[in-house]
Amino acid sequence: MKINQKIAVVTGASGGLGAALASALVGKGAIVYGLARNLDKLNTLQNKLGKTFIPVKMNIKDEKAIAAWVKKAFSDAHIPNILINNAGVGFFNNVVELPLQQWHDMINTNLSGIFYISPNIVPFMKMNTASCHIINIGSILGKTTRPDSAAYSATKYGIQGFSEALSKELRTCNIKVSCVNPGSIETHFFEQSGIEPHGNMLQPDDIAALIIHILETPDNMLIDEITLRPLQPKRKQEEQREPSSPVCYAHSSEVREEFRDEELLKDEFKSTQIKQKDKPN
Repeated sequence: MKINQKIAVVTGASGGLGAALASALVGKGAIVYGLARNLDKLNTLQNKLGKTFIPVKMNIKDEKAIAAWVKKAFSDAHIPNILINNAGVGFFNNVVELPLQQWHDMINTNLSGIFYISPNIVPFMKMNTASCHIINIGSILGKTTRPDSAAYSATKYGIQGFSEALSKELRTCNIKVSCVNPGSIETHFFEQSGIEPHGNMLQPDDIAALIIHILETPDNMLIDEITLRPLQPKRKQEEQREPSSPVCYAHSSEVREEFRDEELLKDEFKSTQIKQKDKPN
């Protein structure tokens, strides 16, 4: 897809990955509708990106408000080409102590929100003769799990399954569906996850650049699922430790000492054998 002059909808656009996606799309010449609850942050982003970024105050959990907005914003002459379902919320606790309200917030935002907006956008995409693309932002915790993530992982596994089934429904309509599963991203969302931050965390701009690449793949190519993992930083002990293979030790004084000691032992063993051989019975 050529993104220039295409119409895109990005949920959760007020900060983090959503803001990075909006910026990358505008940079490619797209018209971007950015949805979020915080209108002040959206307006600040518009001041930065320009008038091709259109702020939309929206609670993704409000089905009726979403349906009304889509009906008002789009028509057969103004069709969205790109939908990026990025809005999400996460609370991390064991199932015994997780408040019921937090469970509902995650289900309604992460999972129901995608279901509320996608069926309203898809009929317009079906009118489009050009290729369209829906990208759902999942998580590495939709591929694996960790303690205190049962509720959050349930929503992200759900996004994975929803994306796969929706892709099979829409591929004959020239509508692509991709699920992007990032690991730890350096955003305010991650700060609340309970995972210890590190220097190799994924950056929002880098993920946005990758998603732009996915959008720009040829019309006959589909990347239906991709998982991104940050490389874990080496521990200081591992950095100081010498490799275990002698081949890698070519210039290691430590190994040269080991090899020299081994040769000395061999020489001492040979000398002992000779002395024993020459010793009279």
